[in-house]
Amino acid sequence: MKIVVAGGTGFLGRPLTARLVSGGHEVVVLTRGRGDAGPGVRAMVWTPDGGDGAWAGEIDGADAVINLAGESIAGHRWSAEHKQRVLDSRVRATRSLVAAIARALQPPAVFASGSAVGYYGPRGDEVVTEDTPPGADFLARVCVQWEAEAARAIGPRTRVVCIRTGLVLERDGGALPQMLPPFRFGAGGPVGSGRQYWPWIHRADWIEIVRWAIETSTVSGPINATAPEPVTNAEFARALGRALRRPAVMPAPAFALRLMLGEMADALLLSGQRVVPAKAQLLGYVFKYAHLDDALAAIFGSR
Repeated sequence: MKIVVAGGTGFLGRPLTARLVSGGHEVVVLTRGRGDAGPGVRAMVWTPDGGDGAWAGEIDGADAVINLAGESIAGHRWSAEHKQRVLDSRVRATRSLVAAIARALQPPAVFASGSAVGYYGPRGDEVVTEDTPPGADFLARVCVQWEAEAARAIGPRTRVVCIRTGLVLERDGGALPQMLPPFRFGAGGPVGSGRQYWPWIHRADWIEIVRWAIETSTVSGPINATAPEPVTNAEFARALGRALRRPAVMPAPAFALRLMLGEMADALLLSGQRVVPAKAQLLGYVFKYAHLDDALAAIFGSR
């Protein structure tokens, strides 16, 4: 297959494109810069501003389009300006891709667009599936608009999948490396109450879910890209302590996190969702890392 990936040079995109190339696919990455997109990958510069350009010709005749473009949510303390960039970067990039799909003489069979478990908002210990309605906080509103833009690509020849991603674990990026220093100094532990659920997934499973979704014609609509056993933050801290052979008893108080991070602390750390991958399991996806201890052991070589 010819697969076009927007935003394919980061923590998720680069290993995903490497996996697709290793599977024999032709991969074109749409990137805002001219950096190396990886072995066997062809890069095309684009401006994801809601319009189109020369890059749009790559969409016509492609078998699949994957959209991972968007400003980092955790890259800065949340100001009004940063929150607008987070929203605009996702909506405009998606709008650009949808417009290119609409104009294609041979539109792709599948458009897999990013989303996040933030769609659901804070949910306490409620079990959350793809049928759970959206929340009302900032991240939920972003995800609702993001997915609505992607849904405009649905047509007689194109199915749309929205990948609602949880906390992706690997040691070379994402949130996990930022958690490690306190544990290595013996000061690791839960954040806030520790009772909030963290819906996690090993990056290897995230990559395989995306690959499976574009290759499986029965997959459409939202898919929760999370492991089948979400854990509370306290359980996550204990598992990370076991993997690192370090104590995990020093809590990070909620008030201190709010002072440091502002609104972002509640959205990303102090609240959570007990998300399960109901649709993926129903449709036959089998997780390599269903249990957190196994995922962390694979990451840190502790077994």
